[in-house]
Amino acid sequence: MTRAFVFPGQGAQTIGMGKALAEAYPAAKAVFDEVDEALGEKLSNLIWEGDIADLTLTQNAQPALMATSMAAMRALEAEGVAVTDAAFVAGHSLGEYSALAAAGALSIADTARLLRTRGQAMQSAVPVGEGAMAAILGLDLEAVRAVAEEAAQGEVCQAANDNDPTQVVVSGAKAAVERAAEIAKEKGAKRAVMLPVSAPFHCALMQPAADVMAEALAAVEIKAPAVPLIANVRAEAVSDPDLIRQLLVEQITGSVRWRESVLYMAAQGVTETWEIGAGKALSGMIRKIDRAIAGKAVGTPDDVQNMVKSES
Repeated sequence: MTRAFVFPGQGAQTIGMGKALAEAYPAAKAVFDEVDEALGEKLSNLIWEGDIADLTLTQNAQPALMATSMAAMRALEAEGVAVTDAAFVAGHSLGEYSALAAAGALSIADTARLLRTRGQAMQSAVPVGEGAMAAILGLDLEAVRAVAEEAAQGEVCQAANDNDPTQVVVSGAKAAVERAAEIAKEKGAKRAVMLPVSAPFHCALMQPAADVMAEALAAVEIKAPAVPLIANVRAEAVSDPDLIRQLLVEQITGSVRWRESVLYMAAQGVTETWEIGAGKALSGMIRKIDRAIAGKAVGTPDDVQNMVKSES
């Protein structure tokens, strides 16, 4: 059986995530301690006992979700499961950073600081209320690209996340995204849902954030990952540190090609994915993309134990 480890993106956050892992595994607790130290604040208190509105702020959600994913990874490692037991790692948007940390390409401390910077830069790139994102359900990528082009009318409107065959997210100027939602329904979309996000991610409006991240990424060491990363913007495996650095910058304004990434995994013989961290959103998408891939979520001590038992 060929396996990939996949790492969730924003939206998976919940208060209390990772707490049971930290209580059950010293190595998992050490992850949260390292993230707290790297950021100079007790992010772990917010994650475990805070307010969901504060946790959902992009600058908090991004390092928090990475910390939870890495806690789950360290718990697996404590039970004898290594990242090299997977053929690939991949992550959805910020999850790409978690994947690189899991594969040893980035240190946890650097990853936490990069994601804090990324969250702040993405939030400040566009004034609140000027950008938006909408999930278009029931149209494929090409149809949504046509919708976005028609809706743009001189403003930015792009297909931002190609999540699965039934869901593509558009991002851009608020008025253009609202037009896209209406046009999509006219073109046969089952639904068009405005997303509760604070900025229009993965579109050209994020260029100021890409510039910030180019500078931030230039200042950190990136090693070759222990297993190849399937990059969001390429939907193929990469291992070269300089290329990874470049693609992480491109990812800020580029589309998350998740559907194609999963199809690439399948073409390379992947038959099982382990979703490492909070939630099960990626496993649901993977099921819609290729039912032959078994998606399993690993976010609690029980999940870790179950996976270890299934290995023996």
